[in-house]
Amino acid sequence: MSVEDIARVRRAYLLGAHAHSGQKRKSGEPYITHPVAVATLLSDLHLDAETIIAAILHDTLEDTPLDREQIVAEFGEVVVELVDGVTKLDSVRFRSRQEAAAESFRKMLLAMARDLRVILIKLADRLHNMRTLGAKDASSRRRIASETLEIYAPIAQRLGMNRIKGELQDLGFRALYPDRHRVISARIRSALGNRREAMIRIEAALEKRLSEESIPSHVVSRIKAPYSIYNKMRREHKSFDEVMDVYGFRVVTDNVMQCYQALGAIHMLYKPVETRFKDFIAIPKANGYQSLHTVLFGPFGAPIEIQIRTEEMDSVAERGVAAHWVYKTESGPANSAQSRAREWLAGLVERQAVTDSSAEFIENVKVDLFPDEVYLFTPKGEIMSLPRNATAIDFAYAVHTDVGDHAVSARVNDKLVPLRTRLESGQRVEIITAPSSMPRLDWLDVVVTGKARTAIRQYLKHLQHEDAVQFGHRMLDRALDACGSSLDSIRPKTLERYLADNKFNRFEELLAEIALGNRMPDHVALQLIGTVSGQKMAALGTPREKIRITGNEHGVLSFGKCCHPLPGDDIIGYLSAGKGLVVHRAECPNMVEFRKSPERVIGIAWDRDVQGDFKVQLRIEVVNRTGVLATVASAIAEAESNIENVQYIERDLSAATLLFTIEAKDRKHLADVMRKVRRSGVVNGVYRYPV
Repeated sequence: MSVEDIARVRRAYLLGAHAHSGQKRKSGEPYITHPVAVATLLSDLHLDAETIIAAILHDTLEDTPLDREQIVAEFGEVVVELVDGVTKLDSVRFRSRQEAAAESFRKMLLAMARDLRVILIKLADRLHNMRTLGAKDASSRRRIASETLEIYAPIAQRLGMNRIKGELQDLGFRALYPDRHRVISARIRSALGNRREAMIRIEAALEKRLSEESIPSHVVSRIKAPYSIYNKMRREHKSFDEVMDVYGFRVVTDNVMQCYQALGAIHMLYKPVETRFKDFIAIPKANGYQSLHTVLFGPFGAPIEIQIRTEEMDSVAERGVAAHWVYKTESGPANSAQSRAREWLAGLVERQAVTDSSAEFIENVKVDLFPDEVYLFTPKGEIMSLPRNATAIDFAYAVHTDVGDHAVSARVNDKLVPLRTRLESGQRVEIITAPSSMPRLDWLDVVVTGKARTAIRQYLKHLQHEDAVQFGHRMLDRALDACGSSLDSIRPKTLERYLADNKFNRFEELLAEIALGNRMPDHVALQLIGTVSGQKMAALGTPREKIRITGNEHGVLSFGKCCHPLPGDDIIGYLSAGKGLVVHRAECPNMVEFRKSPERVIGIAWDRDVQGDFKVQLRIEVVNRTGVLATVASAIAEAESNIENVQYIERDLSAATLLFTIEAKDRKHLADVMRKVRRSGVVNGVYRYPV
């Protein structure tokens, strides 16, 4: 650092020490030791003066009387923005600790998108807190360790900072599962002691071979960490001996060409294991990591895992975005990890703008912090990386949101496949779209990327809002019709005054609230007419028409589970707050209760052209003998109906009563199903349930 920068850091220390004066950590040490330790970690990464200053002051806004203006006056706007980005939202009241943590995390990620140094300070802060976790009580230790393993270690990995990720994982594992950590660590030490001679011989053989080929390099052995071994044992259901039965080495050379030459030389020394070679130099990982990976048949019966990379790649693999740190230059980011991190963060900012809930946003971010990728090719030969188990739907949204929204199928290596198909590395994927196609709710069950999940939810919310506005319009029209009025007869100024008095920004918001059952259409109609005429609320008449439904009104219509209405049934609607209109059969057992709130009962009828399948229940009395269930199920399938569920209601030696939940298109289809079941020869009676 320059002399001026060193002087600024010293001033920051004096200001921070004064602000934290008298404060102690749980361990009893003066509080200032923590920010100084965080700053020291960042100085080891050779970060700039502003980052070091912000690290020293990172807890002052949250825990001391020092305010923004004082920091700006002393160190400028950039430093205070870094400090603010790391500061939690403790001053805001939240319903729960989880909500507060989610919103604070969201705030930090957005600050990190503006300036990557925010997350570097936060990771150093978390690393020092984990190193000194022993002073906390047991429940706090578990909570902080769990959060570290779920969020902060994966973020360090996503930013390519493997050294920090490794230590966070080790400390988190030790705090969360102390016994497992102790046992596995002891087994590792024991295993390494037994294998030292074999590893020395393999290392010497590798060095000799590379020297013979005149490839400048150095070879180091790699040791698996306890957390990595624990995860592999759990994920792959392997014993400790199976996981540890591998020798690991890293070869570091001067340039890319020498990496490939070293690969050839090593493959001539030991035979490679087919399908176990990966070229992360030509196709880097999503976090910028580059290396050649190969697995060899070793001389001692155990496989040898080799990583081959340059010094530059080794630095980026260890320190990620912090390697060769240059925050802003004319030529752009200093390394590939920084470039990819900024692309990822730009995507996060785009997604959070359309995600209302902080918890949902954090869920999407967690999904994005994936450890493994698959590498896929577009029809033009461009490479795209997606998480393991990604589907063609994920790929479609990775190409563009519009492509995902209108996808109908995919072509993988020139073969047509469904959109739910899971993709594998090396495949060429093309998405087929249609203007009329749109996302479906069940897509959320199969997608794995945050981008796809957010886009699908956003589209469905928009669709729900549009349907709610349209449906609310019809309900208000009907209510006004019952009063002998219409929307056209209400003056614009009257409507504007009503919206302002009830704190609605737009007329559409009022209509959506009506459709969702949060406002009664009759009350709104009477208030609008009362406002027009200046009279007291008039009694409602009977509307001339019922509201027609198709059953596909997204998010504003549901069907009563008490009576399972079908197209063709006489139906009635009940407005339930937050749920919208719930459709019931006119003879539903609950109608007596519903009519006690007549303002919530809405006259509805089926539209002429209703498409789709609707749930309905059948009570079937059968002879109790072997194979009867299969016979009835076969009859239902013959009538082209799906069975959703089946349960025994009553059962004795000679007879049984079954309750089937099936899908039917309308009353006629249900009658066909019941007829087929009656003719099966094992049935004493078939009834719709409830009758």
